[in-house]
Amino acid sequence: MWLLGLPWALALLVTVTSSGPSAAPPDPASIFADLSPEELRAVRTFLMGRPELGLSPSQGGPLAKNSLFLVELLPPKKRPALRFLEHGGPRPRREARAIVFFGVQAEPNITELAVGPLPQPSSYRVLGFKGGRAVPFWARPMTRLEYELLHEALVAAVAPLEPLLREATGFGFQNCSERCLTFSDIAPRGLGPGERRTWLVIQRFVEGYFLHPAGLEVLLDHRDPDPRRWAVRQLWYNGHYFGSVRELAESHARGTLPLARLPEPPPARHLFSSYEPRGHFASGTPTEVHGAKVCEPQGRRYRLHGNRLEYGGWSLAFRLRSSAGLQLFDVRFGGERVAYELSVQEAIAFYGGHSPAAMQTKYMDAGWAMGASSYELARGVDCPETATFLDAHHLLDADGPVRFPHALCIFELPTGVPLRRHFDNDFQGGFHFYAGLEGRALVLRTTSTVYNYDYIWDFLLYPNGVLEAKVHATGYIHATFYTPEGRRYGSRVHSHLLGNIHTHLVHYKVDLDVAGSGNSFETMDIRFENISNPWSAGAR
Repeated sequence: MWLLGLPWALALLVTVTSSGPSAAPPDPASIFADLSPEELRAVRTFLMGRPELGLSPSQGGPLAKNSLFLVELLPPKKRPALRFLEHGGPRPRREARAIVFFGVQAEPNITELAVGPLPQPSSYRVLGFKGGRAVPFWARPMTRLEYELLHEALVAAVAPLEPLLREATGFGFQNCSERCLTFSDIAPRGLGPGERRTWLVIQRFVEGYFLHPAGLEVLLDHRDPDPRRWAVRQLWYNGHYFGSVRELAESHARGTLPLARLPEPPPARHLFSSYEPRGHFASGTPTEVHGAKVCEPQGRRYRLHGNRLEYGGWSLAFRLRSSAGLQLFDVRFGGERVAYELSVQEAIAFYGGHSPAAMQTKYMDAGWAMGASSYELARGVDCPETATFLDAHHLLDADGPVRFPHALCIFELPTGVPLRRHFDNDFQGGFHFYAGLEGRALVLRTTSTVYNYDYIWDFLLYPNGVLEAKVHATGYIHATFYTPEGRRYGSRVHSHLLGNIHTHLVHYKVDLDVAGSGNSFETMDIRFENISNPWSAGAR
């Protein structure tokens, strides 16, 4: 009876299974979606299990090791992606981009790998650079481990300067409790290939410590993978250079050093660098009540399906790339693609100054992983209360995925200006009609907190087919210790603080696909043509 009943039972099972709701196919936008935590873990597990790579955990251990630094999506190439999106071609293979630090090779280097297929990777290949050149190990980004070792080496090296620092600032590195010194580092870390030596700006560790330099800058050479061989190469204190810690300490002991004594800092809430609101407006404008707010009286007018965003005539896919930030793909208006990709690529800042740290600072902020610097957005401040908040997951300098809550937000914003309007005057004291359209835009926003700076990155979609990319720079200025000579390179913004002259450059990738993918661009110059006026003799 059991054998006779088995075919019937199997037939019933097939019938029940097939009659149930089938899983909806994934949205085409998902080919551009960031890696999920499960995919990030799968890539790491696969690479850690490859004996030929010899990978060690990122945290702890020596600097000279093979370790996995970054895992993020490797977007599909454009042609296969378009075949899939437009012609129903095969779905592109989903892959990850992995950056590996090879610190114990015969020639230590940085290598990029393509790993796939996801969600269960089984192979990898090297992503080479043009000319087959390798990225040397000394050119790697900083890691948490190296920063910890850098702090330990600095504290040990400047121990003879503790009397100087205590007398000048009231703060120190040794047994400091709540009156500690800290440092900020600058880049590039050298003046030529092969160097890895960094100027460290010593600061009092209070709220907004970026604005509290102590007057001391230290050049620490940390190229050698063994921190025991790191050494201070030079120092700058209050406008003067010193060849060694001993030379500076002896100058202070002899009483020949021009000491820059800093005033005692006030309580935290009264610090000029604090974010605590202080003072009152002369106009009497109340500061203890909320100002204007954004509201959605009839609910949200945009739709979100995974990483696909739809609003008005707009449709696009988006992701938050760990290395550089927001990327938009397959941007359509009215059903037609207008751009294949719009993405943040890099933010650069060039500084000038009198101190060595100021004059050498040339930041390339993608080196600090702008996308993975997207910390939690505050509801009602960073984004309106009505916004939709999305989490991000990054695997950067860590031994597993890290969740960044509320790293992105989406909201509709009144622009405060009509999209268009007209008052049709009858020129007899009245009018024929008035017509106007409210001005609105949908905003996709994230932030990057790269050390002292906070970049606010926006993509704005307008209902008339205009797309705008916008960035706001806020946070703290990159400032150095004030000296009279420094005024040639900046402005004195506080008693011992110089705001250094600098320039910001922001780079986007813009791949337009207007009326097809065969787009090109040209530049046009304007010149005047001097011709006779046909209706006014002698005029031109």
